[in-house]
Amino acid sequence: MMLEKVRTFGAANDDFSKSIFAGLSRPQKTISSRWLYDARGSELFEDITRLDDYYPTRAETEILKRDAGAIADFCGAGALLIEYGAGAGRKTEILLDALARPQLYAPIDIAGEVLEDTARRISRLFPRLPILPVIADFNQDFDMPAGLPPGPRTAFFPGSTIGNLHALGSVAFLNRIRKHTRSGGTAVIGIDLKKDVSTLLNAYDDREGVTAAFNLNLLARINRDLCGAFPLDRFKHEARWNIAESAVEMHLVSLDARIVAVSGRKFAFRAGETIHTETSRKYDIAGFAALAGMGGWRLVESWLDAEGRFAVVGLRN
Repeated sequence: MMLEKVRTFGAANDDFSKSIFAGLSRPQKTISSRWLYDARGSELFEDITRLDDYYPTRAETEILKRDAGAIADFCGAGALLIEYGAGAGRKTEILLDALARPQLYAPIDIAGEVLEDTARRISRLFPRLPILPVIADFNQDFDMPAGLPPGPRTAFFPGSTIGNLHALGSVAFLNRIRKHTRSGGTAVIGIDLKKDVSTLLNAYDDREGVTAAFNLNLLARINRDLCGAFPLDRFKHEARWNIAESAVEMHLVSLDARIVAVSGRKFAFRAGETIHTETSRKYDIAGFAALAGMGGWRLVESWLDAEGRFAVVGLRN
């Protein structure tokens, strides 16, 4: 199994530090959600997916298990499966098991350690399947490795992660994966659907406090990797509904006024001021079809869970 280091966005501390310094210098302090997923953050997110309040993983898994055959038929026999933001790759197992004679699995993730662990685990489950892990930030342009086998290419982007991207970022991502899959390629993407706000907020602020720990881990990462001095007990996690964006937002709220040093640079916080760490946009099918069209795709299939909370859509370019 080869680990192809196509790019190492986020792997080096200078990329991390530049992003953190820029984000903390804005009027609305903002840190990209990609930095939530260090090794500990990835572990905590896996814990989140098993919570009662967090329905998206259960709903999407229900769809993938029930409709695996139809989704595999949509991808085509002999497919090359390219997964963006692969993480632990748990849901990928379902699709790989259903695909007819898949030729390659290429998981892409910014977290190298997590990616290697995932590639090894998938390799044990599918020992005859070539696996090509790629360390890259799917929010940035990069090329797929040369010499991939011929055959239909499918972009796999589960987990409603596309909801973390703003409209222009989503279109740029859709254009990027269209280039990776080439003419006639397909994409299978998970989207969280619009629903009552209380259900949405509970999913991002669970009773067990795991999402709070996941969000606060970002400050712990800054403290560890950038010599930060964030007092973790003086910041709290908060989930908010942004009606204009049709999105849940995650924030870290400063409980008092203070100055926080990070690598010798100082950042002032007012009491109640927040760091915006994630946006998760919610869609309806028609709205997402329009967005996909802007990225050069046609939405041709959609599969919903029994309660209509979540959708897996099939796109063709």
